[in-house]
This record gives sequence, C-alpha cells and structure tokens, in this order.
Amino acid sequence: MRPLDGITVVTLEHAIAAPFCTRQLADLGARVIKVERPGSGDFARAYDQRVHGLASHFVWTNRSKESLTLDLKHAAAPALLARLLARADVLVQNLAPGAAARLGLSYEDLRAACPRLIVCDLSGYGDDGPYRDRKAYDLLIQSEAGFLSVTGSADAPAKAGCSIADIAAGMYAYSGILAALLQRAQSGCGCRIEVSMLESMVEWMGYPLYYASDGAAPPPRAGAAHATIYPYGPFATGDGKLVMLGVQNEREWQLFCRQVLERPDLADDARYASNASRSAARDELQALIVEQFSRLDSEQLIARLDAARIANARINDMHEVWQHPQLAARKRWTEVATPAGAIPALLPPASNSGFTPRMDAVPALGQHTDAILGELGCDAAAIDALRAAGAV
Repeated sequence: MRPLDGITVVTLEHAIAAPFCTRQLADLGARVIKVERPGSGDFARAYDQRVHGLASHFVWTNRSKESLTLDLKHAAAPALLARLLARADVLVQNLAPGAAARLGLSYEDLRAACPRLIVCDLSGYGDDGPYRDRKAYDLLIQSEAGFLSVTGSADAPAKAGCSIADIAAGMYAYSGILAALLQRAQSGCGCRIEVSMLESMVEWMGYPLYYASDGAAPPPRAGAAHATIYPYGPFATGDGKLVMLGVQNEREWQLFCRQVLERPDLADDARYASNASRSAARDELQALIVEQFSRLDSEQLIARLDAARIANARINDMHEVWQHPQLAARKRWTEVATPAGAIPALLPPASNSGFTPRMDAVPALGQHTDAILGELGCDAAAIDALRAAGAV
C-alpha cells in the first residue's frame, strides 16, 4: 500500500509548478490523469529534446501519469470533464488567470456536484489584486520576490539555475493537497487551495526580508560566498579548481587557522577574532587564504578540511552529479520508462520504510485517452466520433 493508493487526481497543467506537484502525488500512489491539448499537449513537451528526443523538464515532472487529450473549449468537453471529476478526489490547475472559472471549473462551480472534491489553483500572483493578470514566468517571479536583489555578484544580479519559483509553488501545492486530504478524512468535505508563485517565493525569502527589517540594509550580493559569514564560499586552489568551505564559529576559525592554513598566528589575531571582524576584513583575508591554498591542489585541501572537520564541498557539474558517489552508495537511482526508452530517475528524497514509491512511465501524448474515455462510458464509435470532431 502506498499512502495515496485509491486517490484520483485530475490535472489541467502545463510548465513546471503544477506538474511537479502532481508528479509527487503520483510518487505516493495517486492516479494522476493529465488533461492535455490535442495535437500539442503540455507546452513543456517542446521545451527541448535533450532526453532521447524528449524534453528535460517534461520527463522530470511527468512520470507515473496518464495522458488524456481533450480540447477544453469543445462542446463535448464539459460533459466529459463532469464525468471525470465525479470520480476524482483532487483537481489541480494552473491555467491562465480566470480560465478555469470561464470553463465552469472553479471550486464554487464544482462544489455542489462534487462536495468531496479538493480543488487546487496555482497561479503567478493569486486570483485577485493588481498583479492578477500579469504573466508570471519563473524568472519574473524570482525578480518580483527580491531573489535577484540578493543573488549574484556585486556588479550584477543572477537568477537561480533551476526553476525555483515554480518548484516552491509546486511544493506548497503538494503539501497543501496532502493536508486537505487529511482534513477531508475528518470533515468529509472538499476545499479550495490557492497557491501563488509570488507568495511561495517570498516565503523562501524570509531570512533576507527579516535581515532588512525596519529599513535596515539588505544582505549584499556576494556571488557564491555568504553575504554575512566569512570565510564561507568558493576558494581557488593550486590546480585551478574551486573548493567550497564554510567556517561558522570561532572554534572552527581556530581549527581552520591551525590545521588548514597552518597559520596559528592568525588564530590569535584580534583583528579576526569574530565573524563580524572577519567579514569586514574579507578582502585582505581572501588574499591571504588564496595565497596559502595556492600551494595545495583541491584534493589536498579537501583532505585538510576533512581532518579539521571544516565543512566543505566540491563544486560539481551536472556530469559529476550523475556519478555522485554518495547517491550511488545509497542506491538512489532507478529507471523509468518513456516513449523514447528507459531513463535514469532519482528516487523521491523523502524515503519511507512503509512503501515503495511509484516510478512508472512518462506518458506519450494522449496515450491513455481511449482507456479513460472507455471508463467514462464511451464506446469505440463514440471515441471515434470525438476524435473526428477534434475533441480528443
């Protein structure tokens, strides 16, 4: 038994936020029926062709789902959706603002016919307010939420290298749906969940927001270094590589000076006796540390840091992450099927001793249309007629 075995999720989704949410529900055993536009489907299918001709975003966020093609604007769509939702536990949608309501798919529209249905609406800015109808791509949300103001170098802001605003919204939708299912088990009633990408991202900005409270200066952009702790960040070594390290307190600073830098005089230097003083003197300390590190290659430095129990990490690229020894040792990779053959997939990070996560195939566009329509009472002639009319 998986936790969500027997739960059916219908999703009108595209891009990343909603698909990432529903894929995690599928990991827990939910049946996820992905409703896609006939002919083209979720536009994330066409983002790139990096995975044996399939899109990297799509294979990441859409395993273990069933694909039903349906033109939501076709005259036949409302009746088919009504039959589908009558069997469902959850509806997830991240259509354009107001689109679900125009299709009669708002929580208010569905509550009478489907009182146990949980409706989760994801959007960029929420369903009211002056920003309601603005386009909300991931980078734009990172910008509006202040992420770019604290990320990057002193000279230029930088976005995150992955879709963190989408991921944040997807995670809050996922946890919100799990909470709603628990709530329904007690109340017997469904509910509406609303998730805004902006609000999700601003929640993640809590530390810099509070750091800048009451008009105080916000954390400066510090590249890959820490804005307020030093030494904490990337340092060059003699072989031209970078090693990430972090010294968090005065005990670690003493060990770092004595065992890593082999400069015990610095450990007792009053100019560097606190994090605040080290942070203020980071330019001169940077030059001193890099000079010492230039005598070591990256592996020698890591060995010294490990011996001194100073936190450190290699700056891995994607190829090195695929081969990461820790992931391999813990057997965190498995395979999932796709229309282009099997691909590796990371097991869900929240391991649970009570069940095996569902890791089924990434669906081809419309792969399950006939089977799902058959469940809804459509015979072969009716399905052929729907296909001829362009409804599916």
